[in-house]
Order: sequence, then C-alpha cells, then structure tokens
Amino acid sequence: MTLTSRLARLDDVPVLLPLIDAAITELQKGFLDEAQIAASRAIMGIDTQLIEDGTYYVAEWDGTVVGCGGWSRRATLYGGDHSRGRDPALLDPARDPARIRAMYTHPRFARRGVGRLILARCEAAAHAEGFTSVELMATLAGRPLYEAAGFEPVAHVADAAGGVPVPLVRMRKSIATPAC
Repeated sequence: MTLTSRLARLDDVPVLLPLIDAAITELQKGFLDEAQIAASRAIMGIDTQLIEDGTYYVAEWDGTVVGCGGWSRRATLYGGDHSRGRDPALLDPARDPARIRAMYTHPRFARRGVGRLILARCEAAAHAEGFTSVELMATLAGRPLYEAAGFEPVAHVADAAGGVPVPLVRMRKSIATPAC
C-alpha cells in the first residue's frame, strides 16, 4: 500500500465532505460526548479558501482519498466555510505563526501516518514562505498527534458556537528547521 499526498482541488470537495463528517463523528468518540460532537460541526469543516490559496492537501492511499489538511498564511485559526469569525487578513511571516488548518483523517486510516504526512507537507511549505512557527487549534482527539509532532499547548479554550461548549487546545511549534 502506498500513501501519497497532493494539493487539493475544488473538485475534491464532494469526496472530502463525507470524509470530514466521518472523522468528526467517529474520531472524537471517547473524547467528547454526543452533544459536543454535534456542536463540533459548527466550528469544524472544510475551508475552501485553503484550496483556493493552494495550501490544502489530500492524502491518498493507493489512489483513494483518506485524509486532508492544510496550512494558511491567513489569520483565521480554525473553522470551516460556514464558521463565524473568519479573518482573511494575511499574516506576516516575520512575526506571526502560520496556521495549520482543517486536518481530518478517515477513521479507517487513523494512526497510519496520514496526519504526519500532511503536517510535514504543511510545515515545509510554511517554512519555504519564511514562517518560523506554526500554530493550530486542536481537538482533544487530535492533540496526541500534534504533541507527538512537537506541538506544545499554549491555551485551553471552549468554543460554544454550536450551542454546547467544545473543548479545544491552541498549540504552537517552531519550524525554524523544517520537519522534512
């Protein structure tokens, strides 16, 4: 079996939407209750701005899309197309961390290197554009991956945009030397 990645295209969106839904529904079990998982949909999802910016990747296992995620040079830290509070302002690589965004793995392919592959692509691309750090907003389910990849927690927050508070962890990492 071969795991590869490529830049996402807008025509990938119909394949990505059910993958993202499965990841939200299945991978958060054991970390969140059913009400929090349902509320997560208000603050998670695809961000097509990342695809348009050329900073969003899909991971494929023998040609089947099994994960997605990206990075951003824009101020929005997390959320999908439908989320409130998005900020398209461009970040300054000299002072701002790039954002790691919208990371999802299909549950059948969790813990097989999908997230690490996408993170490595994101960190290398952000580093190539002059960023020396990256940050993200992690779900409780995603936190172990990010910690294993060298991210450190900087703040614990709860987002109640979906009607029920969903716990999240803001995390940061230096990429002064890229991962790959």
